[in-house]
Amino acid sequence: MENLRRVTLVFLVQKSSGQITDVCLAMKKRGFGKGRWNGTGGKVEAGETVEAGARREAKEELGVGLKDLNKVAELAFHFPYNPAFDQAVTAYISENWDGEPDESEEMKPDWFSVDEIPFEQMWPDDIFWLPEVLKGNLVRASFVFGENDVVLKKEVSVVNNFSV
Repeated sequence: MENLRRVTLVFLVQKSSGQITDVCLAMKKRGFGKGRWNGTGGKVEAGETVEAGARREAKEELGVGLKDLNKVAELAFHFPYNPAFDQAVTAYISENWDGEPDESEEMKPDWFSVDEIPFEQMWPDDIFWLPEVLKGNLVRASFVFGENDVVLKKEVSVVNNFSV
């Protein structure tokens, strides 16, 4: 996905009858995205695979060891007013983990029914792609943000797989 900074995003989910019913979101307490609900995740470190970065971030931010990791979205974010924020995000869901999500210095987790996700307190792009993921679809999307995190442009596609 272009030459953007690689970032991970993981949503812990609970299912019933094969459908996602609940998702763990975490309130970001500091740094980029502070004051917003989101999945856990962050920058992929040098020499680290995206999947290893996702597992590390889940452990650091929520205290859980992921047993499974299912790729559900490829997201590109562009911030023309501040290109240092540009990033390529690989999003995953996980249904199995060791431990219970617990508050860290960076994140405070809570569980939400998929019908009660607080989109108004999340990144403004989430409403365009996260519902598709929670319905079981794979998504490829690109967003351009203006100042004050306004979505200026969006392209969202449901895909069958992530091959080029």
